[in-house]
Amino acid sequence: MRQHRIRESRSINLTPNYIILFIVLIFAGGPLLILCFNALKNSADFGRNPLGFPSTLNWSNFSDAWVKGNFSVTLPNTLILVTGTVVGTMILSSMAAYSIAKLKLPGSDALTMYFLVVSSLPLQLFLVPLFYLWRKLGLVNNLFGLIIIYTATGCAFAIFLLRSYMVQIPSDFEDAARVDGANEWQAFTKVVIPLSWPAFLTTGLVTGLNVWNEFMLATVFLTQPKLYTVVTSYYNFSTAYGRNWGLTSAAAVMMVIPILVLFLLLQRQFISGLTQGGLKG
Repeated sequence: MRQHRIRESRSINLTPNYIILFIVLIFAGGPLLILCFNALKNSADFGRNPLGFPSTLNWSNFSDAWVKGNFSVTLPNTLILVTGTVVGTMILSSMAAYSIAKLKLPGSDALTMYFLVVSSLPLQLFLVPLFYLWRKLGLVNNLFGLIIIYTATGCAFAIFLLRSYMVQIPSDFEDAARVDGANEWQAFTKVVIPLSWPAFLTTGLVTGLNVWNEFMLATVFLTQPKLYTVVTSYYNFSTAYGRNWGLTSAAAVMMVIPILVLFLLLQRQFISGLTQGGLKG
């Protein structure tokens, strides 16, 4: 009887939480659901029911948007940028974070604060001189040149996050590896990296999402249509077909769904990397 009352009180106490979660779900999932509905509508459906379920499923919107938006070209460009940036950021930031967290370098705390401040600076401060430098170096309209910029701008936050996670790893693991004859590089690659994989996953997801959604630098440094990214091609597509809500909604769904699926599959590891990395600083 007592256990039944405890369970009943717990269920009553959790009721406001479920209500709040349901409200948040409506605000978060409602627009996405409407977007999916609109992607399957024709022009007549928008006039009759702009927010509801389509009367007929117009799947041709996706194929038309794919062809007219030239996503078969811009999607590989974006994947190249995302892959190159994530790999470059992980390599450079992991070594820097390990040096700051484990090697007890002089001024490491000040350097960590510097990276935190730099990660919050707006890119517009560096845009004009960076464009002139890249034009002199012949890196404008070059995917590799944009990968360098993305990597440089993403390393500050990546170093801060990885360092916060590596600080929590007990030094006994590395000391044991050194006793067994491992050098510093082996302690880093064989011990610290395997123990820090949630932080690496979180950093990689954040970096990849930033590159996928980035618009300003992609617009400035990639002006040739064959080098457009998904975001810039969608902007041009929505400008040209702004009155055709079915096509523009279908193109938006094709942009959102891959990232949404990836995040849902890895959400636990993503949250674990963020929360555990923020326990110590």
